[in-house]
Amino acid sequence: MDWLAERRDWRAEPQKLWPEVRSIILLGMNYGPEGDALAALAEKSAGNISVYARHRDYHDIIKGKLKLLAGAVLARARELGEAGEVKVFVDTAPVMEKPLAEAAGLGWQGKHTNLVSRDFGSWLFLASIFTTLDLPRDAPEGDRCGHCRACLDACPTAALDAPYQIDARLCISYLTIEARGQVPRVLREKIGNRIYGCDDCLAACPWNKFARTAREAKLQARADLVAPPLTELATLDDAAFRAKFAGGPVKRIGFARFLRNVLVAIGNSGDLSLAPLAEARLAHESPLVRGMAVWALARLLSREKFITLAEARGGRESDPDVRAEWEWGLTL
Repeated sequence: MDWLAERRDWRAEPQKLWPEVRSIILLGMNYGPEGDALAALAEKSAGNISVYARHRDYHDIIKGKLKLLAGAVLARARELGEAGEVKVFVDTAPVMEKPLAEAAGLGWQGKHTNLVSRDFGSWLFLASIFTTLDLPRDAPEGDRCGHCRACLDACPTAALDAPYQIDARLCISYLTIEARGQVPRVLREKIGNRIYGCDDCLAACPWNKFARTAREAKLQARADLVAPPLTELATLDDAAFRAKFAGGPVKRIGFARFLRNVLVAIGNSGDLSLAPLAEARLAHESPLVRGMAVWALARLLSREKFITLAEARGGRESDPDVRAEWEWGLTL
C-alpha cells in the first residue's frame, strides 16, 4: 500500500468531535495517475473526469483499510499493556485534514491549498484515526513551494486568486460537483470539457516529478472513464447513469447535475454533430438540464437556426431561468 502514516497529538482546541481524543493518526494514500492527468482535456468531444473519480469511490476503499489499521493499533497497544479506543474519518466529519497532515509531517499545504508530498506530489487522499491513546508527536513538514506559482497560473478560472487562497465560487471542482444551480454564464466556457472536477492545479505542481502511479488495484482508472465520448454520456438515462457510475463518486451529484455538466462540455466542444443531443434535452423535466441545453445550442448552431428553434420551443418554456437562456442566445 502507498501509505504515509504519522502521528499528531492534537490539543490545540476543544475536541468537539470526540472530547476523549488524545492523538490523531493522519494518513495519506497515493492515487497518482498513470500518464498525463490532463490528456483528455484536448479531446473536445469527450468528457474529462477528475483523476480521483475514474475508479471506485475512495471513501469506501480507504475506510476499510483504516479500520484494519485502527484495529492493529489497538492490538499493539494491548500488547504494551495500554487500553484505548479509536474512531476513523474519511470526509465523514469536519476534520481539518490538510493542516493536521502538515503538522504531522506528511507534507505541506501548497499554494493551491492542497497537500503536497515530497514522495507523492499532489496525488494523496487524506484520512485520520482518532484515538484515546497518547502517542508521540512527529515533526511538521515545512513549506517547500518557494517562489513557484505554477498551480496559480494553471487555474482556468483564476480561482486561486492569491497563494494559499482559493475562491470556491470560481473553482471548477466546486462548480461541477457541489454547486446545485446553473454554472455562472461567464465561467461556462472556461470549464471546457471538465464534467466532474478539475485537476489542473494539482497536475501543474513540479513536485509531481516524484509522483508514483497508484498501486492499489481499486484505484486504477477505468478505461471507460478516462475520456468518455460525450455522445455516450448525453444519451444516458437515469438508470444507465446509475449503472455506469455505480460504486464511484460521480453518481453522488445526481443525474440532472451530471447532464448539466455534459451539456456545458457539449456547448464548448465546437462539434455540430452533438447539437441534436442537446436539442433532445430541451424536453427534460429539470430546468437545470433544459437551461444548459439551450446554452449549448446557442453555442453550436448558426444564429438563423437558433432563432428558428427559439421560435418553436422557447415560447413554451415556463421556467424563468431557462427563458433567460433563450433570451441570451438570441443576443449572440
